[in-house]
Amino acid sequence: MRNTLFCVLIAFLFASSNAVAEVIDAEAGGFTSVNETTIDASRDAVWQAAIAEIDQWWSSDHTISGEASRLRIEARPQGCFCEDLGEGAGVVHMTVTTHSPTATLRLTGGLGPLGLMGVQGNMTWEFSDTDAGTWVRFTYAVGGYRPGGLDSLAAPVDGVMAEALERLKAYVETGDAEPSAIE
Repeated sequence: MRNTLFCVLIAFLFASSNAVAEVIDAEAGGFTSVNETTIDASRDAVWQAAIAEIDQWWSSDHTISGEASRLRIEARPQGCFCEDLGEGAGVVHMTVTTHSPTATLRLTGGLGPLGLMGVQGNMTWEFSDTDAGTWVRFTYAVGGYRPGGLDSLAAPVDGVMAEALERLKAYVETGDAEPSAIE
């Protein structure tokens, strides 16, 4: 019931936007989530917000510290998508494996609870120009081992990625990361 309610909520959030969120495959050994939208801003502005201002749009609900302000992405090969936990403590959420400024950022690792499992993931953020602004696609392919399989995690992970992309869109277009800020 809770998963159904969550899926209905995500569907409602996307009903008034041009966003696409989809689990394109899900099996015991892994899954792939694709989320895309068009943001009404230049590619340079979207890239800057996505990478250098992640602390402004990523949800604090999806951090260890409970504070998105502690997040950063070092935009270079072997750079860190990290969270500062204070007093010298921190966590590497993912590692930058591809960096092509204003076009592609690929991060490798497991976000959230995936980082505690025997899995590996590749998340690719793609940016390109359109007549309406900047098209952005987040693709997250996860594979590995988890007792009971990974397929049951596909929808919740896709929901987190969909929320992240909607928050980025809202932040760039309105200065407020809450998707309700977009009309």
